[in-house]
Amino acid sequence: MILVTGGTGFVGAHLLYHLTLQEKEIRAIYRNKSRLKNVKRVFQYYSNEAEMYYQKINWVHADITVIEDLKSIFDNVDVVYHCAALVSFSSRDYQEMRKVNIEGTQNIVNVSIEKKIKKLCFVSSIATLENTYQTDYIDEQCFWTTNKNKSDYAITKRAAEMEVWRASQEGVNCIVVNPGVIIGPGFWKNGTGNLFEQIKNGMSYYSSGSSGFVDVRDVSKSMIVLMESDIINEAFVLVAENRSFKDLFTQISQSIKAKTPSKEIGKTGLEIAWRLAWLKSLFTRSKPSLTRNSAKAAYGQKKYTSEKIRRVLNYSFIPFNETIQFTGKLFQKDKN
Repeated sequence: MILVTGGTGFVGAHLLYHLTLQEKEIRAIYRNKSRLKNVKRVFQYYSNEAEMYYQKINWVHADITVIEDLKSIFDNVDVVYHCAALVSFSSRDYQEMRKVNIEGTQNIVNVSIEKKIKKLCFVSSIATLENTYQTDYIDEQCFWTTNKNKSDYAITKRAAEMEVWRASQEGVNCIVVNPGVIIGPGFWKNGTGNLFEQIKNGMSYYSSGSSGFVDVRDVSKSMIVLMESDIINEAFVLVAENRSFKDLFTQISQSIKAKTPSKEIGKTGLEIAWRLAWLKSLFTRSKPSLTRNSAKAAYGQKKYTSEKIRRVLNYSFIPFNETIQFTGKLFQKDKN
């Protein structure tokens, strides 16, 4: 049996659809019942028989931060896809991220060891990688040398990775994937999905940075291929292409027939903007729309390589342009 944590999240929902194409038992964890509708919507992007595929999933209510919730859920489970995580660039969420991303992963790892799970796949992030060797591209070997200037999210995901590698030392075969900025449909209020909403509403500025991008379909499919392979105890960067944020915003605007952001905001502008957002949040008692770490990511110039998975599995990623067109088309469909 397959177990998926974070099944109602962005990656988890898309992963579940691709898993349901196989004739295997699937169990998925959810915390908030209202979010199950997000999974059904994602399934409808892929098939006219979405309900049939959705019914293949055995949903179980649980909280990964409560280890007592997990032990019976792991009964008869062979492999685990651990997708559950809290993503935030706000320092106000640091303790909650520690609880979900670190303690939650500790619980998954401990139960996996106890239940003798055959293989565990953990969804990490390129945020845990750094160009420590000053190479042209960042790959799986680019580990941190210090926590200095790292986002709270990156720190908690890196700590979670360490928990997974602990499992690999205690008899659980593991795979870690480090996706780039993930693009795909279905979650328009969060992450990159919200960029489509902002650009539709007339966003004027684009940032001067760049990063590595990947289609959510590639993240899902590569995880499944890696888990079904003989490869164990390895990490893989998942990045289809490196692009500037200007290019990203331009292609999004074209895909949804919206005005293209035309004003560049550089490092200085972003430094001012996050401070203003912080001040505003003090008065409104809301989360800042921009933080120090999200601003740093927006003007950072980073390039990543997925040469390892291309070479080992002969894996071909969906081109960046196709990803934007696919997502933009479904955005328009949902919003019309």
